[in-house]
Amino acid sequence: MGRTGYTCIRHVFCSLNVLIWLCACGILGAGIWLRLAYSGYATLVPQYSFASADSILLAAGCVTFVVAFFGCCGAWFQSRCMLITYFSLVILMFLAEFMMGTLAFVFREHLSKSFKDELQFGIEKHYNASTEPGTLPVVWDHIHTEFHCCGVRDYTDWFRISAWPLEDRVPDSCCIKRTRYCGELDTEGKNKESWYKEGCASAIQMWLVTRLHVVGTVGLVVAFLQLFGLVASMILFCTVRHKRSSHTYKSYDTAT
Repeated sequence: MGRTGYTCIRHVFCSLNVLIWLCACGILGAGIWLRLAYSGYATLVPQYSFASADSILLAAGCVTFVVAFFGCCGAWFQSRCMLITYFSLVILMFLAEFMMGTLAFVFREHLSKSFKDELQFGIEKHYNASTEPGTLPVVWDHIHTEFHCCGVRDYTDWFRISAWPLEDRVPDSCCIKRTRYCGELDTEGKNKESWYKEGCASAIQMWLVTRLHVVGTVGLVVAFLQLFGLVASMILFCTVRHKRSSHTYKSYDTAT
């Protein structure tokens, strides 16, 4: 490869990894913000708190930060060790993404059912009347209001839970027009018509489906960056190796 082409690839690769490094800092910042601002959401499914949005962003930010560091330094200092480390890490990231995506698709029905069951268990056993920030009632109130839904599958999920074992009622946030005690069932059961009928699991699922194009776009961009990183790092690695081998040969030839 000519010196101009090598220099161009090196500078583009280095600049790209600086940009990715800055994005990693942004991802870490977003993860920290979510952890501080929406920590209560982990109480919905405590057994799966490791898979919460803030945990995923923090993990992704840390991994991306390290990978971009190796890529940028490897290109800038022309270090074969850092370049091959970068190449290996990107390969591992790609394999991990592919494996997790495949498993999530194959076991999507099981994962969906397990998630709903965990949410239901949290409602039945851990819900209380607390209004403290970040507690389970406050989180569910926000979900009901934001997605215009009630319960996990429907409003009957709230009937006779541990917080009110003898009552068929729902939180007031399940009411279409929220008023005090609107979630309590009247003697004739007519006020059920003023409650949200749709379960929150299906409402959130539909919200995600309408944004699949965003997920697809992000996935394509990430795949392109990973592919470019693999090709560019290997070109740089081979070129640096060739240049050093050529320099060693010339030095030996001059000495003889």
